[in-house]
Amino acid sequence: MEKVGEIWREGRRVGKEDPRRIVHAFKVGLALAFVSSFYYYQPLYDNFGVNAMWAVMTVVVVFEFSVGATLGKGINRAVATLVAGGLGVGAHHLASLSGPTIEPILLAIFVFVQAALSTFVRFFPRVKARYDYGILIFILTFSLISVSGFREDEILDLAHKRLSTVIMGGVSCVLISIFICPVWAGQDLHSLLAFNFDTLSHFLQEFGEEYFEATDDGDVKEVEKRRRNLQRYKIVLNSKSNEEALANFAKWEPRHGQFRFRHPWKQYLAVAALLRQCAYRIDALNSYINSDFQIPTDVKKKLEEPLRRMSSESGKSMKEASISLKKMRKSSSYDIHVDHVLNSQSACKDLTTLLKSGILNDVEPLHMIALTTTVSLLIDIVNLTEKVSESVHELASAARFKNKKKSTVSSEKSDSVSTVRAMPIKSQDDHVVTILCDDDMSHTVDQSRGESSVDSCHHVAIEIDDDDSVHEKHEDGEMHEHTSCVSCGQTNASDVLDSDNKRTSYN
Repeated sequence: MEKVGEIWREGRRVGKEDPRRIVHAFKVGLALAFVSSFYYYQPLYDNFGVNAMWAVMTVVVVFEFSVGATLGKGINRAVATLVAGGLGVGAHHLASLSGPTIEPILLAIFVFVQAALSTFVRFFPRVKARYDYGILIFILTFSLISVSGFREDEILDLAHKRLSTVIMGGVSCVLISIFICPVWAGQDLHSLLAFNFDTLSHFLQEFGEEYFEATDDGDVKEVEKRRRNLQRYKIVLNSKSNEEALANFAKWEPRHGQFRFRHPWKQYLAVAALLRQCAYRIDALNSYINSDFQIPTDVKKKLEEPLRRMSSESGKSMKEASISLKKMRKSSSYDIHVDHVLNSQSACKDLTTLLKSGILNDVEPLHMIALTTTVSLLIDIVNLTEKVSESVHELASAARFKNKKKSTVSSEKSDSVSTVRAMPIKSQDDHVVTILCDDDMSHTVDQSRGESSVDSCHHVAIEIDDDDSVHEKHEDGEMHEHTSCVSCGQTNASDVLDSDNKRTSYN
């Protein structure tokens, strides 16, 4: 009874980890029940006889967890059976023409040559990744048919029935796999990559608190729980084989959702490789948190601000990449992603300035070595974050992620077309500033003061006429640079003139 209880608990754990496993088990049972009808339904049994067993065997070996894996194995088995059957019948026919004495010698030569060549081809990396199972079935089927002792007409009938039952079993697996609670390998790879981004982001955002704060204080259970959560990055270190398998299966899958048939799965692997490189640096960084040799807090504090910024901004960049992947959108998330990368690089420059100032001159050598190693690892992570940013952008372009729709101001509020009035204002630097605004705005203008009060957020473009300046014309016909208006309220032209930016737009 104790073993039964352990099995029950293990079954609940496995099912709880991924409920799709339970559904998959029922799908396999349904497929086997369907193809076993070849035995129980007399007309089908009369046509296929004992060869109907091949349909059952096909379901057992072909039906995999994901659609891509099932489809890949099914196509491999069907094509290999067809090609090997044809070559096997041909080899048997050629050997039979040479007479009973030479026939076994020729058949042995044929089997040796095809088995040796096929086995050698299985070592090719690209072939092993996608066609290994097909070549294995090819060797088996060719050998069975070519050396069989049946007459030629019986061999043709055997090959026909075997191929038919294999196709029936494979088609049953594929149809059930696609139309009943499908599990897409491409979707799993996409979700896995986003999860890895989240995992690394969590560590980087929590690193500052863990490294600079006294983690031994407070509830011991809470401290241990927080540290266990930080250890989740190790999943990324061991995800290579899973990612490559999912990418291989995804190549077989038909179009589903936003994933096309020729989706850029290789780019997913490129991004995943960069994430693993980042995870290796994080693993080394984590060793300094749990090391027996701890740097004094007052020494750490000297570089706390730039180190915290580097880690936090890199973590935020990872988080934005995860959001971009999950939503499959690229415009705004990518821009924010780049901003975090720039912020982390700015923190690197600040850190370099601090180190050049000699702030660590009075630090003991061992403490300095440990601290500079931490700094070096964080700088590597920042550089890798930039590469990850570029790689995610390439993935978004290749995968045709949707652009986030930009909100419109006047067209959504009113169906009427508003006219634009231009009001030139002279600044103190002898620049001419032209304020473009809608006629239907509720505002008051005082040209002598150069102020324009607006009751709500409207589109105001400021154009500066300068002999040496170069203006860029946007799609809406205005020459300006976009910034965001965060809150609604008054917009004063004089305030804008006092700023350093010569070309600004408020939305």
